[in-house]
Amino acid sequence: MAGTEAGERIVAEALAAATAGDVPALTALLHPYLHWAEPGVRLRGRRNVLARLAVGPAPQPPTAFELRDGQIYRWTRT
Repeated sequence: MAGTEAGERIVAEALAAATAGDVPALTALLHPYLHWAEPGVRLRGRRNVLARLAVGPAPQPPTAFELRDGQIYRWTRT
């Protein structure tokens, strides 16, 4: 679902929430069974991703993503 206007908006909101440290907003945007991949990091589950984001650095925009039920289900940064 990457590239859709709604998807791009959700990713932008997630990046802004992560940068601002807005955990409630970020939690609402991330699917509970989230798959997260960035160089050197592979995580599964919203709780694990939130823990990683809490210690920084802020995430970079994904090179690919997938939405499920209006939330980010897959975030890939290569």
